[in-house]
Amino acid sequence: MMRRLFNSLPSQLRWLRPGLGIKRWLVLLVVGATLIGLGGAYLLSDLYHTLALPPALSALTLQFVPRLLRAALFGGLGAAIMFWALRGIQRALLAPFIQPGQDVTGAITEHRRRGRGPKIVAIGGGTGLSTILRGLKAHTSNLTAIVTVADDGGSSGRLRRALGVLPPGDFRNCLAALAEDESVTTQLFQYRFGGDQDLGGHSFGNLFITAMAEVTGSFERALVESSRVLAIRGQVLPSTLQNVTLVGELAVGLDPVSRVEGESQITLAEGAIRRVFLQPDEAPAYPAAIKALLDADLIVLGPGSLYTSLLPNLLVRDLTEAIAASRAVKVYICNTATQPGETEGYSVYDHVDAIERHTRRGLFPIVLANDAQTGALLPRLKWVSLTPPVNGARRLLMADLADRDRPWRHDGRKTAAVLISLLTQAEADRPLPAG
Repeated sequence: MMRRLFNSLPSQLRWLRPGLGIKRWLVLLVVGATLIGLGGAYLLSDLYHTLALPPALSALTLQFVPRLLRAALFGGLGAAIMFWALRGIQRALLAPFIQPGQDVTGAITEHRRRGRGPKIVAIGGGTGLSTILRGLKAHTSNLTAIVTVADDGGSSGRLRRALGVLPPGDFRNCLAALAEDESVTTQLFQYRFGGDQDLGGHSFGNLFITAMAEVTGSFERALVESSRVLAIRGQVLPSTLQNVTLVGELAVGLDPVSRVEGESQITLAEGAIRRVFLQPDEAPAYPAAIKALLDADLIVLGPGSLYTSLLPNLLVRDLTEAIAASRAVKVYICNTATQPGETEGYSVYDHVDAIERHTRRGLFPIVLANDAQTGALLPRLKWVSLTPPVNGARRLLMADLADRDRPWRHDGRKTAAVLISLLTQAEADRPLPAG
């Protein structure tokens, strides 16, 4: 009732809405202005009693009007001037941070709401992770993206081989997805140079992060500074700072299992993926990533390439241990469609089984799958089968998660809404602490 009442007020009066952190400063401003006015009143009173005022000044100060009415007139005029001045100041100072058509009060209200939102950690890489982050940032600013560092293809791979830096591509996508306003600066970050010269195929954001790592002396510092440039909601962290290589074991029929090194080469090689692992296999987790997992209210894995985007994070053993130890709600989001060279013919159960074979059983007790299997898929793609059932210690939930125009991908907003609903329900069902 009170919320509807405050929402119905004019935008200038919504400063009175609880939780904005504004009223205390308005009260302090009024107290200061009152003290200044009181001091001026004492001075004028002294001058009034000791000096004879010229007729013009007497008329200007309304000496011919009764004192109480005079006080009300000057008080009302002063309040109107202060209100007008404050409104001009707020517009001048906050205009660069306000979306077109959005009033200042609405922007602050939205910022406060997201700041009090749940702590969510999303794990993965590629376009799947950035899609989910775009949806989740509308609900909370307490977002952490944990990104794989096993990428060795495209622009990221070239920079990794040439300069020895961690692959920046997936980090760039996540930074752009979490940007406060995906405006020209964000578009610049995502810009990719054409041609076949030295810059051909590189994105500006990859070069920026790499250069920032050289300037600041560390990749993690480069991410912090890049986050400031884009004014992102949340943080983007590597799963590890170790320079790791993803290795896959593949089998073709009855032939002996072969090994393929490099994330970009695994999906190109002939054969079905049996197992993937990291070299070195004892890569330490990034400490801030562990802390984020332990503090999280919700941990989300996926969507994304099962063997080359998701599992490389879980193969960092400290991260898997932190996920298992966390009291957060843990959800695995299965892909809507299979991926050639990686998960051809897979069902939801096959995806879950692969994760648990590489980690532990029941690491993600809730499995979220898309059941809106309509629309045209790209060639070679098939819908992920919903049978056989995912049972045991897992809970399978199905909903319409697919993007309407690109059904082989998730819709970030729809998926985020389901995740927030799951978290809200889990918190409502959680027993209260004893005592």
